[in-house]
Amino acid sequence: MTTSKTSEASAAAPLLDLQALVVAVRRRRRLWCAMALLGLLAGAAVAVLLPPPPSAVTKVLVAHKQDQPNDTGTLIRTDVELLQTTRIADKALQALKSPEKPEDFMRDYRGTGLTNNLLQIEVTGDSDTEAVARAKALADAFVADHVRRMRETAQAEAKALLDQRDRMRDELAQVNKDIGDRSPETESDPKASASIESLFARRAELTSRIADFDQRAAEARTGTPEVVAGTQIVDAPRAVRHSLPKAAVTNSAIGLVLGLVLGLALAAVGTVVADRPVLRRDIAANLGASVIAELRRTSLRSRGRWQRRRTRAARERLTTTLARTVRGSAEPVSLLELGCARGTSVIALDVARALAPDGPVVIVDGLPGPHLSGRRPKPGDPTVVSGARAATVPDQQRRLGVGSVAPGTAWTDLQYLGTRTVLVVRAGHGSAAWLHTVARQLADQRIPVIGVVLIDPDPRDRTDGTLWDGLHTALRGRSERTAAQNGTGQRHTERQPAWAARVPDNDQEAR
Repeated sequence: MTTSKTSEASAAAPLLDLQALVVAVRRRRRLWCAMALLGLLAGAAVAVLLPPPPSAVTKVLVAHKQDQPNDTGTLIRTDVELLQTTRIADKALQALKSPEKPEDFMRDYRGTGLTNNLLQIEVTGDSDTEAVARAKALADAFVADHVRRMRETAQAEAKALLDQRDRMRDELAQVNKDIGDRSPETESDPKASASIESLFARRAELTSRIADFDQRAAEARTGTPEVVAGTQIVDAPRAVRHSLPKAAVTNSAIGLVLGLVLGLALAAVGTVVADRPVLRRDIAANLGASVIAELRRTSLRSRGRWQRRRTRAARERLTTTLARTVRGSAEPVSLLELGCARGTSVIALDVARALAPDGPVVIVDGLPGPHLSGRRPKPGDPTVVSGARAATVPDQQRRLGVGSVAPGTAWTDLQYLGTRTVLVVRAGHGSAAWLHTVARQLADQRIPVIGVVLIDPDPRDRTDGTLWDGLHTALRGRSERTAAQNGTGQRHTERQPAWAARVPDNDQEAR
C-alpha cells in the first residue's frame, strides 16, 4: 500500500510547481532588483559617456514612372537599396572632394522609406556642419542618379519604339511599291484582284501600327520631364539636435526593463536548477517533520527600542513553544541548524533563559563557528560547554545541545548533543536532496525529529507545514510523559514519516 500511495503522489505532483517558483523568485528580489538597478545605471552611463555622433537628416521626394496607388512599397525599398551603393557614395564624396573610401562612407548613413515616394536620409559626421554637408551631397547624388536612370530608361524605350516604327515604315514602302507595280490589265484577273486587296489591307495595318508606335514613343519621351520634375529634395538637410536628459531617461528605462527581465530570468533558472524548497509544505515533506514554529530573520536581531512589539511577541512565542517542548521531553533535546547558525544560537540562549527557573541549564555547543563559544557571557546567561565536554555535564542538569546539519557534519556526533532534536531551517537554504539526506542521517542515528522551526518564511506563504500522515508531536509527547509517569520507560511507537517509506534501509538491503 505504501508503494501505491507513493506512486499516486508522484503521479499527482506537477512537473513544475508555479507557486513555489513564484515564491522563490520573489525571495530572490535582491538579485533581480540589483540587475534592474544595474541596467538603469548602465543605460544612463551609456547616454552620458557614449553620446550619439552629430547627425543630419533630409527628405527626398522620389517620383517613379511605374507609380501605382496600390504599390506595397517595392519601389521605395529599391531606392533605399540603391542609396546604399558605392556608385552613389562615390558621387557624393566627389562632390565633397573627400578622400574617404565609399565603403567607409556607406557605414555613416542610411535611408528609410517613409512612404511609397518619400525617402529619408540620415547621415553622421564629425560635426553638425559636416553632417549637413554630407546629407546635401548624398541627396543631390541620389536625385541626379535617379533622374539619369529615368532618362536613360525613357530614351531606351523611345528608341526601341522608333526602331520598330522604322522597320514597319520600310515594310510599308515595300507594300506601296508592290501596289504601284501592278498594271491595269491585271485588274480583270480575279487572282490578281485578290492580291491587290491583301496589299491594301496590309498597307492600312502598317500605317495604323506606325502611328501607334509614334504615339507610344512620344508618350515615353513626355513622361520623363514629369519624373525629373517630381524627384527633388523636399526637406533641406538640417542638423538633428540630441537632448541629453531625454536620451538618459530613454536609455535608463530601456536598461531598467532589460535588467529586470534578465534578473527575473536568472532568478527563475537558478530556482529551478537549485531546487531549494521555500514553502512550508515542501520543507516539511522533504524533512519528514511538521513545522511547529517559525520566525522572521528580523526577529533574531538584538533587542532595542526600535524593535517592534510584534517582533518581540513572535520571538517570545517561539521561546515558549520550544521551552515547553524541552520540558516535556524525557530525553535531551538538541537544536540543529541549517543555514541559520547565528539565529539558532540566539534561540538556544532564549530557551535556556526560559528554562533557568526550573533548574540549571547547560548548553552544549556543537556549532562550527564562534556564535556561542566566542560571545561574552552576561549575568544570568546559561553555562556553555563545548561538544567535547558534553559527557562531563552532570545528569541532574538539563542539557540543550546546539549543532549543525550543514554539509560536512559529523553525523555520529549529533547523538551526544541530544537524542531528540528540533531542526532550525532557513527557508530556501538547503536543496531538496540535502533535506532528504538530513532526514535519513538523523533516522540512521536514531534521533527523532520533534519538529521544524522555520526561519525567514515567505510572508505570503499560505501552505500548511503539518504532516498529517507523519510523526505527531503532540501524541508523541503525551505518550512519553505518560510512560515517564508510569515508570515503564517504554516509548510510544508512531507511524513512519513519508520519506522513510520511500527511502530503502541499507541494512535491510544488505540482509
